[in-house]
Amino acid sequence: MDFGFAKEFTEIKKELEKSKDVLIVAHSAPDGDTIGSSFALKEYLVSGLGKNAIVICPDSLPQYLKDFLGSENVEISENINRKKFDLVIGCDAVERGFEKIVAKKENNQKIILLDHHTTLRMKKIKPDIAISDERYSSVCEILFDFFDFHRIEMSRKIAEYLLLGVLGDTGIFQHANTTPKVMEIAANLMRRGASLSKIIRLVFKNKRLETLKLWGRAMERAEINPKTGAIVSYVTKQDLEDLRGDAEDISGVAEILNTVSGTKFSLVLSERGENRVKGSLRSEEYKDTDVSEIARLLRGGGHRLSSGFEIKGKLVKDGNGWKVE
Repeated sequence: MDFGFAKEFTEIKKELEKSKDVLIVAHSAPDGDTIGSSFALKEYLVSGLGKNAIVICPDSLPQYLKDFLGSENVEISENINRKKFDLVIGCDAVERGFEKIVAKKENNQKIILLDHHTTLRMKKIKPDIAISDERYSSVCEILFDFFDFHRIEMSRKIAEYLLLGVLGDTGIFQHANTTPKVMEIAANLMRRGASLSKIIRLVFKNKRLETLKLWGRAMERAEINPKTGAIVSYVTKQDLEDLRGDAEDISGVAEILNTVSGTKFSLVLSERGENRVKGSLRSEEYKDTDVSEIARLLRGGGHRLSSGFEIKGKLVKDGNGWKVE
């Protein structure tokens, strides 16, 4: 296998072995890749190297990830003493929440960032080691290469965490980032005990009735812009409260709308908290549309086929439609 990050993989292993206390940061609105990669690292650090490690996230987990993790804990408390950690690792979409958790780099503290998006845009933090390559389907694929490069034995638990992220970010092998290598990795992880059927059942087929109702409401509102080829919908804060929806439900709407024929990309706007509107963008390789360019215009981020942004404002009714104000 061709390891394009041999130097970084070597440096990362040295830092993991030197560390004592490790803080692993998952991104806001957590998904399978950020959680899978974070807990695969935690399992290796704790069980393989005997280190102290915790996973922290700016937001609470959607129910399907809680079900998947079982008794494993994700810290969301702001009372965590960040100064005690000699190593901090950000896993996936690090521009989404990393600097909410890690405001600055402490003395004698090392920072590693792992991503598969186009750019790493940290405003305050300069990492000691960074890997960012959109040719990877997921951070879990990066970690598979890391373990494989060092010939580290992957336990069943690690294999299952990695398969969670691979399946999540490839849409169960439906997205354009599903390469022959991804399929080989999935087969390898299954041989190590990862259960494909368990992950699909918990993550993709275990939808709440509230989720389906939210999807229905958003799809009723969907409209296609013939000039841009965009299919657009929206979800209000009231919708989320009425139907007890969460961030992952909204991501699902963007994925489904992206399958509508004759469209270039999907955009779902959703109110989050007070005076915040998030945009979720999705496209496909054959549509020849780079949604990350749209996201960057609005100070967002992501990669060509899956990006997002967040702006100040709220959704308000305007005549027959809605606008951000």
